[in-house]
Amino acid sequence: MLQPKKTKFRKQFRGKMRGKAQRGNKLSFGDFGLKAMSCGWVSARQIEAARKKITHVTKRTGKYWIRVFPDKPITSKPVGVKMGSGKGDIKEYVVTILPGVILFELGGVPADIAKEALHKAGHKISVKTRIIER
Repeated sequence: MLQPKKTKFRKQFRGKMRGKAQRGNKLSFGDFGLKAMSCGWVSARQIEAARKKITHVTKRTGKYWIRVFPDKPITSKPVGVKMGSGKGDIKEYVVTILPGVILFELGGVPADIAKEALHKAGHKISVKTRIIER
């Protein structure tokens, strides 16, 4: 599971999701990519599930790149705890996704296999995605 080794501060504010991606919105490594079309949080579990699906469909041929990293801690309080008494414990790590960000890149595999792998990986991600090619 992806998460930071150490952080300066344990807990973060939730923040805003405004505008489109200014960086990370072009293919850099592979020939095919999975591009986000909407904004939202993508958790480390979702990234791992998509990664496993890409590995499974491509049968470990070619190479893939994960272009996002979950570095934002999300907190939640246990069920049945009353209001107040501070912020909850860290539950998971997420990455904030803006429209236009490339999530995964894939290279060294035939076009039909790459598109199938990225299509199936897109089902594991909680934002709308589109497959792009160089």
